Amino acid sequence: MRLVADALSARRGEDLIFTNISFTLAAGEALVLTGRNGSGKSTLLRVIAGLLLPEAGEARCHVVGEEGVRPAREFSHYLGHRNGMKRELTVLENLQFWKQYLGDVGQGLSLSIQDAASAVDLAGILHLPYGYLSAGQQRRFAMARLLVANRPIWILDEPTAALDSRADRMFEDLVRQHRRSGGIVLAATHQPLGMEGAQTLEMKGFEFHDLEPLA
Repeated sequence: MRLVADALSARRGEDLIFTNISFTLAAGEALVLTGRNGSGKSTLLRVIAGLLLPEAGEARCHVVGEEGVRPAREFSHYLGHRNGMKRELTVLENLQFWKQYLGDVGQGLSLSIQDAASAVDLAGILHLPYGYLSAGQQRRFAMARLLVANRPIWILDEPTAALDSRADRMFEDLVRQHRRSGGIVLAATHQPLGMEGAQTLEMKGFEFHDLEPLA
């Protein structure tokens, strides 16, 4: 598996946010996005995940043993600022939906819902409505979404928001395990997150309508 971002550009309204962003990540590698607020970190992650259309360029995957290329979005999990879970449903119902909706992609295997709950240290409360949980518990179960459906690319936008230091360490371990198994990680984060040896891309964005690339 190899992820290639090729000359990506994105626009917000009438303004270009970034242009000509390119990088390549192989299995087990990671990329950390840095930069001030509004510099385009979240936008870039959403473009790669397929949640936003790029102004130009593409994000694609080259898979060993397969001819041709496929869009990166087909192999990606996205964990952004929102948890992507319905408050009215139980935790079990939420995770069942994501497991069935996303399915497994690639050579790895997903965890059962019970094992995923154990991995985020919250086994035993799957029966509770998601809205009853604390903010930290809700975030942990949002992380469990990454485990119940196998996707080799994890796209993470400040994923440890609302977590304490113990939960931070737990998620770091999950990221390390994902990379050791050949997974790829892209993250906008100020925490270590098991990203040792990661590449770094500083997003600088654009000021006003200046069309010269700054990143």
